[in-house]
Amino acid sequence: MLATLEKLGVVPSFSRPRVSNDNAYAEALFRTCKYRPNYPRKPFDTVEEARVWTLEFVQWYNHRHKHSGLKFVTPAQRHGGQAQAILRNREQVYEAAKQRCPERWSGATRNWKLKDEVWLNPERSQPEIVKQAA
Repeated sequence: MLATLEKLGVVPSFSRPRVSNDNAYAEALFRTCKYRPNYPRKPFDTVEEARVWTLEFVQWYNHRHKHSGLKFVTPAQRHGGQAQAILRNREQVYEAAKQRCPERWSGATRNWKLKDEVWLNPERSQPEIVKQAA
């Protein structure tokens, strides 16, 4: 199988290092799904019932669930271009709170800047190995 993938120019997907779960994004989504209050405790009676539940979950996840990795905006706000304005407003609210009660703050306010790229397992920069002449 690996040889066929290589011949076709497909880079195979492997699990995270030393972890048996194949897709960490899927695992994280499944955990979020399982911990929803309306997560089904018994099998669905019909495929249509499962589809309705799944559609409701996806709507909630994308439009109402504020993700910590997105600085507590929803994916819809992030992809819809609203996140920067929301986060600028939050930054102003935090700064105003710090001005009103500076004793509550031991340092800077929370960082509300979103990263341009998101990585599950970013590649660590490897120190260049110096080849020694033999």
